Amino acid sequence: MSTKDYLEKDYYKVLGVSKTASKDEIKQSYRKLARENHPDANSDDPQAAERFKEISEAYNVLSDEKRRKEYDEARSLFGGGSYNPGGGGTGPGGFDMSDLFGTSTGGSRTGGGGERLSDLFGGLFGNRSRTGSATRSRRGSDIETETTLSFREAAEGATRSFQLAGETPCATCKGTGAKTGTAPRMCPKCSGTGHANQNLGGFSLSEPCDECRGRGLVVDDPCPICSGSGRGKSTHTIQTRIPGGVHDGQRIRLKAKGAPGENGGPAGDLYVVVHVKEHAVFGRHGDNITLTVPVTVPEAALGAEVRVPTVTGFPVTVKVPPGTQNGRKLRVRGKGATRKDGTPGDMIVTFEVKVPQTLNGDAREALEKFRAATSDYDPRDGLESRAKGA
Repeated sequence: MSTKDYLEKDYYKVLGVSKTASKDEIKQSYRKLARENHPDANSDDPQAAERFKEISEAYNVLSDEKRRKEYDEARSLFGGGSYNPGGGGTGPGGFDMSDLFGTSTGGSRTGGGGERLSDLFGGLFGNRSRTGSATRSRRGSDIETETTLSFREAAEGATRSFQLAGETPCATCKGTGAKTGTAPRMCPKCSGTGHANQNLGGFSLSEPCDECRGRGLVVDDPCPICSGSGRGKSTHTIQTRIPGGVHDGQRIRLKAKGAPGENGGPAGDLYVVVHVKEHAVFGRHGDNITLTVPVTVPEAALGAEVRVPTVTGFPVTVKVPPGTQNGRKLRVRGKGATRKDGTPGDMIVTFEVKVPQTLNGDAREALEKFRAATSDYDPRDGLESRAKGA
């Protein structure tokens, strides 16, 4: 990396903080981004290592007050046209680029305030030893599965059992990756840290060691069962609660319910894709349950009390107001799906006025009398005039 390339990088943007961000804000943002982009947690993303390298580089500068001040001054000078590309590893104002990145003749590097990046990484990813005296712990892998819920189970929540196939420490080598009777040795390239420094244009940047692939250990005589990976296949059953209020196609993350970690490392996460069966009567609108209730003409005209089902299975009685029109809605509180805060949503009842398709003599005579008694009521009054004025 050239000095010009370095000065053109916006480390504040890389960490997603403002130029006035405090040291704690910088550290908090760094830890979050480093955790999300660490190569160990993104084995299927070839770009993760490059992002992780850039994030580490930005933190190494901004976490130290002196280096941050020099970086800000250098960027200011460069922006003002005072940048001189000559001088090899020395930037504007005469500051030493290797000093800015904390490189020494031995190739080691420290973060702001004397805090080693490997110390911070250890807290994030379970690296318990930089000297190789202990095996580096590893987080368990994430597992994805799916389940199908009934409409009611999706609204109220349900307990499900999952038989999961995933990775676990190899039963033969106990996770070491080495053949029985042998033991892995400390990686000579990274001294057991799992990270190696790479010199780019006079700077030292940390990245996962390519010799041990970030494990900190080298296996000379690999286990024939796991081929030296230390991982084995396992099947285990877990029981977990699917929260109420889930929707069809929703992907739920159940923390630490995935594959177990190695050497004290945390378990991975379980992701459950939920499929919800349709219901013959009920529907969903957000956290509310919807229900269409048929009513007769007399019930709609005169008013009535009718029993309606609920998703819980216990019917409730609702009042049909006199003069109810087709499509009128009524809210029944507390009879909907479970919200995120644990409280129930509502049930929205839509009244649908049903007219009988056939009438006997008495019904027809009664309706004729009804028509005569309401002859002064014209529901289409003004319809034509409104149509002309539209």
